[in-house]
Amino acid sequence: MSRNSRLLSVRMRASRDGRHVSGAEGLYSEPLAVRMVGRYAERALTHGLGRPDEVVITLEALEVKPEEIPALRVTTLQNEEPRRGRQMAERLLAGCGIGTQGMRTAWNFIGRRHGLRGGILLDTEGVRLDPNLERGVRVSRMGISRRAERDLSRMLAAFDWDHQTVREALVLASKVHAHPKVVAELCVSDDPDYTTGYVASRRLGYVRIPHLKKEGSRRGGRAFFIGVTDVPGVLEYLERTPVIVTSLKGCLGLLTEDAIPDLFTEG
Repeated sequence: MSRNSRLLSVRMRASRDGRHVSGAEGLYSEPLAVRMVGRYAERALTHGLGRPDEVVITLEALEVKPEEIPALRVTTLQNEEPRRGRQMAERLLAGCGIGTQGMRTAWNFIGRRHGLRGGILLDTEGVRLDPNLERGVRVSRMGISRRAERDLSRMLAAFDWDHQTVREALVLASKVHAHPKVVAELCVSDDPDYTTGYVASRRLGYVRIPHLKKEGSRRGGRAFFIGVTDVPGVLEYLERTPVIVTSLKGCLGLLTEDAIPDLFTEG
């Protein structure tokens, strides 16, 4: 493989006083990876959670060819306030088989200032499964092809959703739910300027819920619900297996809460 054709994983992690501030990553050709280092550094130093005192950027040449996967289908539910948004998220999670205690554990984690670099791994009843409680689980080594990224931008732009945060969250969720043991995911950004969260699963797709938290809140996090078999295998996939999105599954647009049952039958 030539220097120009090989892919590198570029990962950025920014922290302040040992607490996570921001992160970003992608898979890039070598020339583009060099440019992305500068972009990631600028991003780390201008994040809404504050100026970090340490920024670590890692470049890693991939030893294996990434698995090619489609992006999850995209939907946004109409919502104007956090309480109703939480109710919608819980309807979605319940439809995926997540129990009340599992939801409670996830919300408790998301609702506090924890500073973890990653999310937490839970079974459907809320038992925590990730081995390092201070670190959590960081989904890594994922990206999107240039063609798929252009197609995604055009698709999202039709609804005025073509933002970096949306694109990156979709790529992450698509990798996560390409694994058959992952049941569902709940995410709320810890960015005080971004209040949209999401619920995702293979069946639902990537379902965005605006105003899932109050504006200005620095609280957030990500919870992955999995089957309890082969936890080490799931962790290895989430953190180490390279995956690249090469195609899209479409977009259902902006829907009302009444459409939630239909999301489980759309495929």
